[in-house]
Amino acid sequence: MSSAFPVKLSLLSAGIFLGLFFLVPLLLIFGVSLASRGMYGGLAWIATSENYQRLLDPLVGTIFLRSFLFAGLTTMVCAAVGFPLAYCMARASRQWQLLLLILVMIPFWTNFLVRTYAWVLIFRADGILNTLLMRLGLLEEPLSMLFTDVSVFVGLVYGYLPFMVLPLVVAIERISPQLEEAAFDLYASMGAMFRHVLLPLSKPGFIAGGVLVFIPSLGAFITPYLLGGGQKMMLGTLIQQEFLVSRDWPFGSALSFGLMGTVLLLWFLLGRTSYGRDSS
Repeated sequence: MSSAFPVKLSLLSAGIFLGLFFLVPLLLIFGVSLASRGMYGGLAWIATSENYQRLLDPLVGTIFLRSFLFAGLTTMVCAAVGFPLAYCMARASRQWQLLLLILVMIPFWTNFLVRTYAWVLIFRADGILNTLLMRLGLLEEPLSMLFTDVSVFVGLVYGYLPFMVLPLVVAIERISPQLEEAAFDLYASMGAMFRHVLLPLSKPGFIAGGVLVFIPSLGAFITPYLLGGGQKMMLGTLIQQEFLVSRDWPFGSALSFGLMGTVLLLWFLLGRTSYGRDSS
């Protein structure tokens, strides 16, 4: 038996799996996006492009912009907060590194929905944070923190921060500490060493973490729904509303494909830009 046979069998199995559980559902959703809404919701198999034309509606455009703004800010804050933590983990001893890794991974031991509800208990008017501030005499009346942009933003950063930290740890571990020592030997300041050594060599970690944070944040549903109260509409909540409330499955499918296409276009442009810089 040829040694290449197991490889071909593995590739065939992977292709069948991806085709059944990835490509086929995508084709079904794409077919639904070209159909019409039934009189009482659901589907009417009448081909139309109206669903994609509705993506140009100013209200939908506003929701797209808000979602991209939240996802972009979440990614940048996760990068700014996650890099120092990732650097400490990468340069720590094995014992401390294991402890820090466990602390980063602990949130994943609890369901994401439960963790989001915990932030509801923290932010609401009679919640933990307002109660603590009032007992300390820092507030005379509760702050309105729940169902605001701030609560949604904090929930997104909290939920996706580990996805930025872990790729950065891997990238920083590959950077030899001797390069940092060499920079200091050449009288580089901490800021100069960061800009010219750590930051460029950590680029793969930032890119991987950025993808892992930006894309889920862009389509987030639970966090905007619970912490925004449905008042701060984002793409995830809009798609959920079209499928389950309005029962406009074709438009919900078109929204999903519009989101996917926009993300792929941005990723393509980012790849072209990065490739052009590396080539120069």
